[in-house]
Amino acid sequence: MNRSIISLELNELCPPLLDLWMGEGLLPNFSRLHAQSQVFTTYPDTEKADELEPWIQWYSIHTGLPFADHDVFHLTDGRDAKDVDIWQFLLAQGKSVMNFSSMNAAPFAAPGSLYLADPWCHDGRSYPPELNRFADFVAHNVREHSNQDGQLDVSSYAAFIGFMITHGWSPDTIMRTLSQLVAEKSDPARNAQRVAILDAMQYDVFAHYSRKLAPDFASFFVNSVAHLQHSYWRHMDPDTFTVRPAPAELDKYGSAIREGYIAMDHLIGRFLRLAEKQDALIIFQTALSQQPFLRYEDQGSQHFYRLRDLQALLDGCGLSPSHAEPTMTHQYMLHFADRAERDTARARLEGWETEAGDQVFGFSKHDREENALYFGCQLRTVMDDDAIIHDRSTGRSHKFSDWLYAMEATKSGCHHPDGCLWIATGDHAVHDDKVSILDIWPTIVELSGVQDRSSERPGKSLIPRFILEESRRAA
Repeated sequence: MNRSIISLELNELCPPLLDLWMGEGLLPNFSRLHAQSQVFTTYPDTEKADELEPWIQWYSIHTGLPFADHDVFHLTDGRDAKDVDIWQFLLAQGKSVMNFSSMNAAPFAAPGSLYLADPWCHDGRSYPPELNRFADFVAHNVREHSNQDGQLDVSSYAAFIGFMITHGWSPDTIMRTLSQLVAEKSDPARNAQRVAILDAMQYDVFAHYSRKLAPDFASFFVNSVAHLQHSYWRHMDPDTFTVRPAPAELDKYGSAIREGYIAMDHLIGRFLRLAEKQDALIIFQTALSQQPFLRYEDQGSQHFYRLRDLQALLDGCGLSPSHAEPTMTHQYMLHFADRAERDTARARLEGWETEAGDQVFGFSKHDREENALYFGCQLRTVMDDDAIIHDRSTGRSHKFSDWLYAMEATKSGCHHPDGCLWIATGDHAVHDDKVSILDIWPTIVELSGVQDRSSERPGKSLIPRFILEESRRAA
């Protein structure tokens, strides 16, 4: 079964929602893929709630190692970790590979292959280097999409369009982009579906390089549906929540998640056609899924606040990290020259408080590097724009909204351990028992026609579990 492989990493799509909308006929391409696949449900490599994060579980999938062994806890940790991942392993076996934005993965550069970081880990090390023009634009828009003070200028858009025109921008995506922009003019709530346009652009560039390089193994990661679920589960299923959206909000966003799945189904159709042309085997996986998030309902739900300008905060606190970058939602990673500078930075940021004495910024208890500081706004309740916050280190007071702004949607979806794993062998079977995400590594290795002679990875190939039509007929 040594065919080229396309690994579709569609973050946190939910098995029950796929079943529901496939059953209603809304997802015909998912139904086609399901009908030709060995269908498994996966469970993660940890039971601890704070380790049930996609940037941890995807790293476990990509390395075949459990968290207890790899210790990659934060988004961006994987970029600098030293574990051999699936792309590095296959490269060493003489295979050509593409990593198209897989989450929390380390960079590589090899002739005939491709590496594009996920938007939160992008640091200019794409390969081939021309991809950095695309990566810069995508990373900025993903990280700063909610920040009206952080928009790109016209020249940046022009450079991006120039790249897309020469790297596979399809008439289908162009028309969908124009339709999206027109729809947003008449109905600003349609902005929620802009994430699907980014997915379509990602596909166009992926397909351009896939046709050019013909890789033996290629991964493709997108996060749009996960984002919609985190933001709008409350609107999809208001009766589950204590804090229910107003009728006008339900009208705007009640269908946002369903429309996200329908847009993803369109993408699946394009991948099915690409795989048929390239005689490639599709592996569809989600690592995790989601469920209603109810922890803060008694406090009016969980709100997120993000810095308007990270550099301005650092300058105001007299901090000079060697590297600073936003990661997920309200969080940031700072790197310093030594532990003393890091500790000084933490002490300065710990001095920011509300008038009620609540600390504004919180910090990770699990920093992989001793010179790194992972922090973010830890306030969860509704904050008035005119509220006053104090910097105890300097004695200065500030208006809350001068430094931080509220993300538009409250958190209403959280992670669930079940994940999808569909392997499109051409034969359909639904396996009732759940399998470990650590079984994905040896399965991909065996499907690639190579052997992993090491004994450090605990997973077992799922290929012996495949139920094939020929075998059933022979029996």
